[in-house]
Amino acid sequence: MSRKHFLGTILFLLTAWVVQAQETERQYLSGTGLGNTVTWQFRVSEGNNSGRWSKIEVPSQWELQGFGEYTYGRWYKKPGVKNPSMEEGIYKRSFRVPRDWQGQNVRLWFGGVMTDTEVFVNGQSAGPVHQGGFYRFSYDVTDLLKFGSNNQIEVRVKKHSDNKSINAAERKADWWLFGGIYRPVWLEAKPATHIERLAVNTAASGAVSVDVYLQGATGDESLKVELNPILLEITSFEREGDKTPIQVGNDTSMKTITASWNGIRPWTPETPNLYYLTVSLLGKEGNVIHSMDTRIGFRTIDFRPRDGLYLNGTKLVMKGINRHTFHPDGGRTTNKELSIQDVKLIKEMNMNAVRSHYPPDEHFLDACDSLGLLYIDELAGWQDAYDTPTGTRLVREMLTRDVNHPCIVLWSNGNEGGWNTAIDSLFRTYDPQKRHVIHPWADFDELDTHHYPAYLTGVARFTNGYKVFMPAEFMHGQYDQGHGAGLEDFWARYTAHPLFAGGFMWAYSDEAVRRSDRGGALDSEDYNAPDGILGPYREKEGSYYSVREVWSPIYVEPLMITPSFRGEFRVSNRFLFTNLDKCSMRWRVLHCASPLQGEAVGSPVSVADGGAQTWRQVVDSGMVQLPSLVPGETGFARITAPKLFEGDILELEAYGVDGESICTRTFPIHYAKDYLKGELQANTHSSASQTSATGNCRVEETDTLITLHSPAVTVSFRKSDATITSVIRNADSRVIPLKDGPVAVGMKMILSNLSARTENGDAVLCARYRGAADSIVWRLTPAGLLSMDAVLLNRASGGGGFDDAFTDTEVLNLGLTFSYPESECSGMRWMGRGPYRVWKNRIPGANYGIWQKDYNNTITGESTDRLVYPEFKGYHANFYWATLQSSTVPFTVYAASDGIFLRVFTPEEPHGRQDGINTMPDFPAGDISFLLDIPGIRCFKPISQHGPQSQPGIIRIKKGDEGLRLNLMFDFR
Repeated sequence: MSRKHFLGTILFLLTAWVVQAQETERQYLSGTGLGNTVTWQFRVSEGNNSGRWSKIEVPSQWELQGFGEYTYGRWYKKPGVKNPSMEEGIYKRSFRVPRDWQGQNVRLWFGGVMTDTEVFVNGQSAGPVHQGGFYRFSYDVTDLLKFGSNNQIEVRVKKHSDNKSINAAERKADWWLFGGIYRPVWLEAKPATHIERLAVNTAASGAVSVDVYLQGATGDESLKVELNPILLEITSFEREGDKTPIQVGNDTSMKTITASWNGIRPWTPETPNLYYLTVSLLGKEGNVIHSMDTRIGFRTIDFRPRDGLYLNGTKLVMKGINRHTFHPDGGRTTNKELSIQDVKLIKEMNMNAVRSHYPPDEHFLDACDSLGLLYIDELAGWQDAYDTPTGTRLVREMLTRDVNHPCIVLWSNGNEGGWNTAIDSLFRTYDPQKRHVIHPWADFDELDTHHYPAYLTGVARFTNGYKVFMPAEFMHGQYDQGHGAGLEDFWARYTAHPLFAGGFMWAYSDEAVRRSDRGGALDSEDYNAPDGILGPYREKEGSYYSVREVWSPIYVEPLMITPSFRGEFRVSNRFLFTNLDKCSMRWRVLHCASPLQGEAVGSPVSVADGGAQTWRQVVDSGMVQLPSLVPGETGFARITAPKLFEGDILELEAYGVDGESICTRTFPIHYAKDYLKGELQANTHSSASQTSATGNCRVEETDTLITLHSPAVTVSFRKSDATITSVIRNADSRVIPLKDGPVAVGMKMILSNLSARTENGDAVLCARYRGAADSIVWRLTPAGLLSMDAVLLNRASGGGGFDDAFTDTEVLNLGLTFSYPESECSGMRWMGRGPYRVWKNRIPGANYGIWQKDYNNTITGESTDRLVYPEFKGYHANFYWATLQSSTVPFTVYAASDGIFLRVFTPEEPHGRQDGINTMPDFPAGDISFLLDIPGIRCFKPISQHGPQSQPGIIRIKKGDEGLRLNLMFDFR
């Protein structure tokens, strides 16, 4: 080889090495998460499959791989249980390191291991035992590796820590106690002289300050900073000032550099604009030795005592949820795709903030950054704190990983007493942004985060106080409680106060783990873990839609459509940063044909993730004219819908700036009586039948019964109490088993007189009562339609004869009930609010339409397999008609009065409920009920500590009152 060619080859190799050395290189020794794993050798000391070498997938929780023992973190509340889950695991595998990594600095990283971790590389200790299960940590293994050949790694893991404070902070807690390497493991190679990490402080103005931490620098190097947008359309920004690289000089361990750009688009949760900030370490000749980039958002976050938490000068109101890192198939092993899914689901509920009880996966924070969620990042400590040396180390590990995420607006030191005040100041040490630190549930440092406040929490706190208040946990969602139930009241009261900074519901998803030792059955540890607004596989509970409506940033005020409606309605902008004219709204007029007109019109559409169906027949549609409103303003929106009164429902669907649906609201166009009248007029078959069959009805009376006969249906009533004893469909002599009603619910009614007659071809039974009911008139037409016209609450005296009240003092349920065997029912199709059941304090989110759901016996939050929603049983609001489906004896009932709740059977109580105490209020006697009032469901606190919409009803009757009507029509044909 010639000298020229030799020198050229050397130059090429050196250039190639320099180029390669510029970027950090990563090599995974594990997979990247759930669904992407690498097999290691493994042995566990105790429990399932213990005492022998086997194989395990990494990352994972070893329990879900069939090893060790499942334990929930509230084991200490069980008598006789002491320090369970003491197993230890040993992991081994071999790996190769690239030869060209020689001469570089190589670190071995663990994303998270539960709990104590001792690492050996090629038989030598990599460093001290790491303690703390929720944190990323690393070892410098440069001198332990064999470059270009095989290496051996051994990881010894103790599930139960040798550090008592770690067990108190992490393993006596309201979550599953898992063991193992549950986050990725990787090697990272950098040049010997390199950037260790960056800590960035940005401002909405475009200014940035970067603390650059260096290793191996001599002082002759310099630093250069560059900015690139993540979205290609963001191009209109320009660097201000001197762009000359900054000399490192004497600051060889940390150098702060500053820069500023014009034309920056700030980061907010509504406009999550991100940029890549690249810092390059340059040699004497200007060559790039090493570069590191980090995603940043330009925003200014500051806490102002007795004022609020501000982002870019705008006061925040956080609509938040508490989320744990969890999946039933992986425990705390998740993946990027799941993080993105969770962020999208959270945003679909119109939430803008998240809190956790420990640092989450970094890809979850990435998703919050890019999709737009505010985040409270918490040092673990369920209700006990780390000791000071441990806490000091873990604060550093947490903040050096998370400090640059723009989504993080607050730091949290522990939970519910689990804080060590000696380490509070360390958050500011590692955070150049100096974000505020909270102690969740405490009134600390001018921010009151009291957990589970009552509606009237005080004295001198919250809505009666002078400190910023932000409950870090509220609206506890155990089983079907909480979340959307009562939220409307709480939120209206809290947001009326200028010092309110938001709140965080408990919790995001049920933490039911798939038990490898129980054949794959799901286990939520009785009442401990079914707290989610979503199921473990993200199945949506009814509160999901309720919260979505209450927290909608585009709020349509209550609307009653009458003949006077001219297309104008009030709308409020509840965004924090977005003008309403950047959004859009579509209106649709829907026609809802009843069973009186035969089969449903059109094809069904799956809703509620496939758990229900709806029928949609669009009569007319168009775009709403939205006004230009800044956040906080209210104005008028307008529609032009010439065919409005040809339909039955007005649907308004709002869309955000990104075109994604924000919320759907629906409003009936016709009252129930008018709707039914129109359906009967359209039912030409029924009208013809009535005309041709005039005079064919008759009344039959015995000693005990009065029977109304028509050619199609025969209905018998007891003389003793005017309740139905039998219904027979004459065409096939089938017995329709709706009977033993009407029975009073929430009131007293005593039969005083019963008479029957024929009238205009109909058979009529008139029952008069003393008490809350004045009368109930039954009318059977020749076509076989049976109507019930009940007059209630029109006499203050109740007709006399009562020494005490004839209604419940506190009304939970009020109306009439019947019996119907649950075993005969296969499903229900109905028109009204749906598809989910409601409670008195959780009606928002249930929309008008025609719905279908098959029978199920779902217990909210409790199942050994995937949950089926919507639940079949319970209360259904504003029903217009409903068909109880059956293979043999279906029937349909219509409402001729407005505001009737249809109760369908009694939901089963959770088997794992605490101390056998019911989670739901009592349902009425019977099976099928028609009610004018229903109860609210509590949320952690008793109902008395909730808002007005949760409270029992109160009845007052005055002389001259016309009373209430509860009018129905049954079609048993």
